[in-house]
Amino acid sequence: MIDLSLIWVVIIAVGVFIYVVLDGFDLGIGILFPFIQGQQERDVMMNTVAPVWDGNETWMVLGGAALYAAFPMVYATVLSALYMPIILMVIALIFRGVAFEFRFKANRTKHLWDKAFIGGSILASFFQGMILGAYIQGIKVENHIYAGGGLDWLTPFSVFTGIGVVVLYAALGCGWLIFKTELALQQKMYQLMPKLIVALFIIFGAVSIYTPLAHPEIAARWFSLPQLLYFSPVPVLVILFTVLALRACKNHHELSPFVYTLALVFLAYTGFMISLWPYIIPPSITIWDAAAPESSQLFTLIGALILIPIILMYTGLSYWVFRHKVRIGDDGYH
Repeated sequence: MIDLSLIWVVIIAVGVFIYVVLDGFDLGIGILFPFIQGQQERDVMMNTVAPVWDGNETWMVLGGAALYAAFPMVYATVLSALYMPIILMVIALIFRGVAFEFRFKANRTKHLWDKAFIGGSILASFFQGMILGAYIQGIKVENHIYAGGGLDWLTPFSVFTGIGVVVLYAALGCGWLIFKTELALQQKMYQLMPKLIVALFIIFGAVSIYTPLAHPEIAARWFSLPQLLYFSPVPVLVILFTVLALRACKNHHELSPFVYTLALVFLAYTGFMISLWPYIIPPSITIWDAAAPESSQLFTLIGALILIPIILMYTGLSYWVFRHKVRIGDDGYH
């Protein structure tokens, strides 16, 4: 018999990962703006993502819709627990989107829209990280209803993961700009990228140490046999790809820093999934406890299997059409 809940978890997990990668590097552009002062270089930075940035957020919508369709209890409970950071994240994304559009039309007020773009990008990334941290910490549920307080999400750990996601997106954006730009702007990114990679490695290490110490069930999952043998390659690969990313920057490779950073994101995401499995509302509600009726899951799965290939095709096409480098003086976004 087909496990529809497991299929939906895979769909949601893949959709969220694609969102983190695609919207991550274009949020990273805004986070990197303060390091670049020249307006022409900032124009180039924005033009690298201008044709695709709004399409990247399709995956966030898909993830939310899939969660509502397949696991409505999770949708209701998680939104109740994380209502405030989710609303603040959405406001920041809206503000950033408006700044993105208005900046290209403004003249005298362009510097103000730059600040709005920076603020929206940093805050959206930070609140995504806080949501992640609060989710890892666990959500208090009684009788399948959120039973915690309105500020349970606000903890030192969630603030730390918020900062961590800002650094992660900055590293993705830096790798993207190395790949998509040239000359002085590219050289600035080569200088900045190693610092971000080292900071990212430290953040990964801190979260990896804190999480099993604070949650014995996660420690048992990682360090008991035979799981320890299966999962031990994850930290080894994190070290390997960190070294490869630093070496690629030193040797001025163009695509490799971005690819190795993507590998680090994938490993971090894999570690997150391993730590929480099979709980979809940690630490007590499994994916099967929270699943919608099979008839509902099957009905929406048919729609998803039609829509997801279409989304993948137009996403892939947009990146293929705009695959070339962006240079100062090129026709920009209008």
